[in-house]
Amino acid sequence: MNTTALGLLAGLFLGLAAAFGGFSEFLIVAAFGALGLLAARVIEGKLDLSALTGRSSSRK
Repeated sequence: MNTTALGLLAGLFLGLAAAFGGFSEFLIVAAFGALGLLAARVIEGKLDLSALTGRSSSRK
């Protein structure tokens, strides 16, 4: 599934949360969506968190 399709699905889910739940539920769904995106990027290796944790992958 490409990025456009994933973005479309995310938008649809956020729209449903806003339509049926209200603004606070929309924010909760958006926050969990962002956490899921970050976790997926770390697992795929496209996001390196070593700069934030102080660890480096190369040693001198």
